[in-house]
Amino acid sequence: MALLPRVCSASWRRAARAFLGLPLPAPARAPRALSRAMAGTQKPQPHCPPPAAACYDYLVIGGGSGGLASARRAAELGARAAVVESHKLGGTCVNVGCVPKKVMWNTAVHSEFMHDHVDYGFQSCEGKFNWRVIKEKRDAYVSRLNTIYQNNLTKSNIEFIHGHAAFTNDPKPTVEVNGKKYTAPHILIATGGVPSSPHESQIPGASLGITSDGFFQLEELPSFNCFTFKMGIKIVLRSFDSIISTNCTEELENAGVEVLKFSQVCSHDWFYNHKLGVYSIGDVCGKALLTPVAIAAGRKLAHRLFECKEDSKLDYDNIPTVVFSHPPIGTVGLTEDEAICKYGKENVKTYSTTFTPMYHAVTRRKTKCVMKMVCANKEEK
Repeated sequence: MALLPRVCSASWRRAARAFLGLPLPAPARAPRALSRAMAGTQKPQPHCPPPAAACYDYLVIGGGSGGLASARRAAELGARAAVVESHKLGGTCVNVGCVPKKVMWNTAVHSEFMHDHVDYGFQSCEGKFNWRVIKEKRDAYVSRLNTIYQNNLTKSNIEFIHGHAAFTNDPKPTVEVNGKKYTAPHILIATGGVPSSPHESQIPGASLGITSDGFFQLEELPSFNCFTFKMGIKIVLRSFDSIISTNCTEELENAGVEVLKFSQVCSHDWFYNHKLGVYSIGDVCGKALLTPVAIAAGRKLAHRLFECKEDSKLDYDNIPTVVFSHPPIGTVGLTEDEAICKYGKENVKTYSTTFTPMYHAVTRRKTKCVMKMVCANKEEK
């Protein structure tokens, strides 16, 4: 029998078996690397389509008073609604507007009363003001309201989506939040407004100033006493009837406040585009920047969309408004200038009076009260 030398390679073993006439083994499977290489030459599989956008009946961008009121009313009418908000719920009014502002105004009222204690028979009161106390209580109150708004959404089965919304190019009204898309046949823009801060090029040192939002973040009492108006404070007043603006300006200047005059931003009508399915209410429209107005407009829009009330629109005429100043201001209807522009100077008549309120009948400090009535046409409406 022939002896075969010991071989190490598989090719020699196959050659020896063939030489002896023995059956050859089955060919080995291709190495895994080769399998992968071959797989790479195959036609690539199609990627999975992106997840479909979450669908709602009503999508509200902005969790302020107007947006929340509209979403809740729509939910009451059977709509599946969602609210998108990037900050705290409640919007300007709750967080940096009406609520904290009114708390500070009440604080200033207490300061004014303290100056009149002696005139009303009380001993002199030299109470020391503690900024931290009122700030902590004010912030706690705002926080409670944030929680209440969140609970109201939960009770109304409204989904809360936290983040910034951006419209997409999809054929249907769609927004994207945190990489996810949301769509609805009706999308409401109720994003409110933010303070307009000047650039350094416009006002040198502007970056050192703060807006009204920043005021509520102050941890220490500012160097000026803005509540009792003892120091020089620069503020901006919106345009009101001349007699109101003049009277308030005089009182503020007497208290050491410098009043800056600038033009009011031109307002726009309530935006509505039925074809796009996009709507807007509230401060973002630039007209009647008041919380009750935004709430009323939001609710009326919900009735129009989900209760088929085509005439459900807000009447912007004769909307009352107040200013929490010292002295306070209240107004409703057209100013004299607006009435003249609308009816003509010859058809406008005004009545005005000035008097001292009963509160100041016994005080050395006097603050006059001014009233004015603007009438139009023969019936003096």
